[in-house]
Amino acid sequence: MKKHVFLPNLYLGLILVLMYLPILMVIVYSFNVSKNSSMWEGFTFSWYKELFADKSMFEALRNSLILALLSAGSAVVIGTLAAVGMARTKLRGAGAMEYLATIPIMAPEIILGMVFLAFFSLLGIPFGMLTLVISHTAFCIPYVFLLVKARLAGLDKSYAEAARDLGASQIRAFLDITMPSILPAILSGALLAIAMSLDDVIISVFVTGVNTNTLPIKIYTQIKTGITPKTNALCTVLFGFTMLLGILSMRKSRRDL
Repeated sequence: MKKHVFLPNLYLGLILVLMYLPILMVIVYSFNVSKNSSMWEGFTFSWYKELFADKSMFEALRNSLILALLSAGSAVVIGTLAAVGMARTKLRGAGAMEYLATIPIMAPEIILGMVFLAFFSLLGIPFGMLTLVISHTAFCIPYVFLLVKARLAGLDKSYAEAARDLGASQIRAFLDITMPSILPAILSGALLAIAMSLDDVIISVFVTGVNTNTLPIKIYTQIKTGITPKTNALCTVLFGFTMLLGILSMRKSRRDL
C-alpha cells in the first residue's frame, strides 16, 4: 500500500522540481555579480538598480500590459458573444463554424504571423499598436470561446426560459440568469488571454512597428547581444508580483468561504 502512495508522490515531486528549478536558477543568478549566467562570482543588487533605471525596459513592459488588456478585453467580448450565439442557434454548419473558430489555436504561430503581415500590408494599415491589438485579439478569441461554450453546455436552459415567461426581456434574462453563471468561464478566458498575449513573440515580431516594442520582443532581441542578469532581475520581479497576486487571491477566496 505504501508503494502505491510513494510512487505518485515521487512522480509529483519530480514534476515540481523540473518546473520550478529553472525559475529558481533565474532568481538566484539575478543576484550574480558576473554577466555570465553559468558562473557564480558573488552577490549583488546592482542588476536590480540597472533594471529600475532602464526606461526602455519599463516602456516595453507598459506596452505589453496595455496590449494584453486591450486584446483580452476585445477577445472576451467577441468570444463570449460568439459562444452565446452558437449555443442558441441550431444551424447545420454550426460544427464547421466552431471548428473554424479554433483554427488560431491549432495553426503554427509563424503561419499566423505571416498571414497577419500579408493582411495588414494589403490593407495598408501601418504597423504598430493597432496591428498588435488586432492580431492578439484574433488568436485570443478561441480561448474565451471554448471556455464559455463549455460552461454554456452545462447550464440548465429552463431558468432563462422561466425568466422569459415571467416577463423578462431577452437581454434582462441574459444579464440576470446566464451572465452570472458563465462569469467564472469569462474570467478564466480573460486571464488565459492575458497570459497568451504577454507570452507571444512570434506573431508580434511580424506585426509590430518600429517605435512599438513589447517586453517579449525586447528580451528576444537581447539574445543576439547576450542576456545579462538584468533580464533575470526583471523575470524575478514579475514572478514575485505574480506570486503576490496568487496569494492575495487565495486569501480572498478563503475569506469568502
